[in-house]
Amino acid sequence: MAKNFKLAPEQIRRLVPFMGRCIASDLITVEGRLVGYMYREVPRDENDSGWSFLAGTEVEDYMSVATNFEIYEVNTICNYDPAVIPYLKEEPGFAFVRKTGTAQFDRVALRPE
Repeated sequence: MAKNFKLAPEQIRRLVPFMGRCIASDLITVEGRLVGYMYREVPRDENDSGWSFLAGTEVEDYMSVATNFEIYEVNTICNYDPAVIPYLKEEPGFAFVRKTGTAQFDRVALRPE
């Protein structure tokens, strides 16, 4: 089934240089919610940024359905929520939780695997 994205392709502007691909929840790209939680893992290859973006309200059942997520260029997610831009150069191994009602995020360590 085709997804109806909140932003049309012609609405996507270049906000950041190419930095690889990321994973994002449909709650952001289809429902139009802001990023509430993002984390960066070690990139798997030169085309992977290591970033994953979530609304922060995804429940376990939602997370277990692969079709609720897509791979995008990081710039695409910046168009959905420009508040993520200042954090994109952060090193892998950290997560960021949005401070309620703001465009700022608190940095927290990811759990070791």
